[in-house]
Amino acid sequence: MAEILSVRAFLSRARVVRVRDARRVTHTMKRSVSAIPATGGNLSTTHGVALYVGAVLGTGVIALPALAARAAGPASLVAWLGLVVASVPLAVTFAALAARYPDSGGVSTYARRAFGPRAAAAVGWWFFAAVPAGAPAAALFAGGYVEAAFGGGETTVYLTVLGLFIVVAIANYFGVRVSGRMQLILAGVLVTLLVVAAVAALPQADLGNLRPFAPHGWLAVGSAAALLVWSFAGWEAVTYLAAEFRNPPRSLPRATAAAIVIVGGLYLAIAAASILVLGASAGSTDAPLAELLGRSFGEPAKAVAAIVALLLTLGVMNTYYAGAAKLGAALGRDGALPASLALGSRAGEVPRRSLLLTVALGLVGFAIVALTGVGTDSLVLATTGSFVAVYAVGAVAALRLLPRRTAAWWTALAAVGMVLMMLAATGAYLLWPLLVGGSSLAYVRGRRRRMAGGS
Repeated sequence: MAEILSVRAFLSRARVVRVRDARRVTHTMKRSVSAIPATGGNLSTTHGVALYVGAVLGTGVIALPALAARAAGPASLVAWLGLVVASVPLAVTFAALAARYPDSGGVSTYARRAFGPRAAAAVGWWFFAAVPAGAPAAALFAGGYVEAAFGGGETTVYLTVLGLFIVVAIANYFGVRVSGRMQLILAGVLVTLLVVAAVAALPQADLGNLRPFAPHGWLAVGSAAALLVWSFAGWEAVTYLAAEFRNPPRSLPRATAAAIVIVGGLYLAIAAASILVLGASAGSTDAPLAELLGRSFGEPAKAVAAIVALLLTLGVMNTYYAGAAKLGAALGRDGALPASLALGSRAGEVPRRSLLLTVALGLVGFAIVALTGVGTDSLVLATTGSFVAVYAVGAVAALRLLPRRTAAWWTALAAVGMVLMMLAATGAYLLWPLLVGGSSLAYVRGRRRRMAGGS
């Protein structure tokens, strides 16, 4: 009898163990599934190329060739080439992370996985705050080109800015599929116009304009590079849309490779044409692209340059607002912003609340500039500081998240080195992301206290 009881006890304990194991396995599976970001979007590799071109080949090509030439003369071409090369490991690193962890949180998600929720909140706020600051500056650049072509003073500039905000808001309100299609058209027209501008200027190129090559000394190349950081911001923007791709591991690396070639080639072509064709006057004009087109096509070039400026700005704003809207929803989902913004964080959903908030903040930034008369320089530099801070955390996070000693890991290590140089070039303007990051930590801490008090 005792033996029978002992056997029954043994079988009973075995059943309990099996039930516990089954529960443990089920719990582990649920955690694993919840940790895998949901995908199932509609974007393709071609959409990815268009989004990258729109984000990176932005308003920098409108004015920065002249600013760089003013700082370093023909030697500014060295700065352009250096930043094209430096952008490769950064772009490849973010593509590797986005393919491995496709989520609307983008770099914020990578920071969460690598360093925890506080780092994720800071990174998310940096990007979310950078878009409302950078978008008005970009729109005002485009408005300046339109005013130069058609006149009308500040009224034309301000109406152009409002028009850009309205178009971008409507396109993204109906989802990333609509804004993605718009981006395809914009990128195609934009690339065609820039290629035409560079090729049409070739017959007027003069190698004599390369002398003296470094009129302000070689140290001026560093100053030019600091200005050009704005031109190469954008490689992180598509990470927030990674879950909207049909096949992120396949599409994102291919889109990144193609975009690096297209963006790098066009930047170098326009910068070289500005130096070789315009010569010493390359640094004295505020609209080098208009000057290049004017040399080839005459007076109608101003209208063409205005169209290019509008397309460039529309492409940049479209990509960044699509990414920021998704990010805002993800931050609401993760507790770094109000939960009311969380709707739309999943793939295929439209984050309308987050989009409207982002557009509203952008209009507030524009109103501040318009009412106070403050120039766009402060907005540009604050935006650059925020982006460099995002790059820094994202690159370091990649060293923890990507498989060690693989090609992607070594590329991330190179990206960290590039970001360190960007941080040095940004200097005092890192105070803005420090302020925003501190505010994000205060918000998260306060939210946790409210939740603890409510429970």
